[in-house]
Amino acid sequence: MASVVSVYARAFADVVLDRKLHPAATVRQLKTLADLLSESKELREVWQAPSIPAEQKRSLLDAVVAKEGMVAEVRNFVAVLIDHRRILFLGAIVKQLQQELDQRLGFADAAITSARELSDEEKSALEAQVARLTGKKVHATYAHDAELLGGAVVKVGSTIYDGSVKGKLEKIREQLSGN
Repeated sequence: MASVVSVYARAFADVVLDRKLHPAATVRQLKTLADLLSESKELREVWQAPSIPAEQKRSLLDAVVAKEGMVAEVRNFVAVLIDHRRILFLGAIVKQLQQELDQRLGFADAAITSARELSDEEKSALEAQVARLTGKKVHATYAHDAELLGGAVVKVGSTIYDGSVKGKLEKIREQLSGN
């Protein structure tokens, strides 16, 4: 499954970038279709049924695309998935596509946990600092953890930058116990 998902995700990432589509909007449109597919048993049954002609499946797809105002490239991509009986992979393909586009466009996901709610200015400053550290533009998500006492912990991929008071106290404790 992983290879099928990555092949389709890479191929559609090529389309998004070659056609200069807005990456976030395109991913949102595909995610909308993936959500519809996961929520509607009837839609899954129609798009998966080998007994239903491809023209009818694409007509249903066209109706959904028109109602949601989606771009032709999204419609065509989903039609290919339906025709090749890969539509069940749509949700996984959307996730992989997001990762592929982020990598190609130089974005990194950062999970930032702070001891308190950060102001917009603090968030911007923190994101700028993470961007300097990673050399990439940052998509940040925020969480709170009062146990940090102060500061923040930033996770980018498998790298953790611990600037929390709790983390600093633990380092001091390790140094003292090691001597």
